[in-house]
Amino acid sequence: MDYVSALLPPVVMAAFFIALIVTIVKSQGGDKKAKEDAAVDAAIARAEAARQTAGSPEAPKA
Repeated sequence: MDYVSALLPPVVMAAFFIALIVTIVKSQGGDKKAKEDAAVDAAIARAEAARQTAGSPEAPKA
């Protein structure tokens, strides 16, 4: 009976870990993917615009 009590915690942790991974994989993409992609694209566009307006032209290299 000692072996059952020794194996139970790792088995329970493994089951929870597998459930967590399955949940993460299932939440990727789907209905919200386009909305998330649009938000990322908008953030990148804002960063690029800020970099271009705030940045000075590079000095010519000799």
